[in-house]
Amino acid sequence: MPNVIRDTDGRIVGLAEHSPDSPGEELSLSDPEVQAFLHAARKQLSTSDSETIRVIEDLVDALIKKGLILLTDLPDAARHKLSWRQQIRSDLNVLDNLMVDEDDIL
Repeated sequence: MPNVIRDTDGRIVGLAEHSPDSPGEELSLSDPEVQAFLHAARKQLSTSDSETIRVIEDLVDALIKKGLILLTDLPDAARHKLSWRQQIRSDLNVLDNLMVDEDDIL
């Protein structure tokens, strides 16, 4: 069972295999409070992953535009994934342009 690390308000802010300072409070991984903490942490990580992916895509684009790397320098799988994501973003941008407010006329 993990040791629970709480803030001054009593909210779980971390879990540790062994408490660094003292035996601490142990809760089961199935405890609802622990599950809520893990769910929130996974959600934050997923959001961070999505944002990081976009940063990496933008970085690759900038390096290519500056001539520091060539698209062909990347492995085939990376080129395919980048092209696929660019196509999806392009398709979504086209859809965004078609969406209008109720008062607008197409």
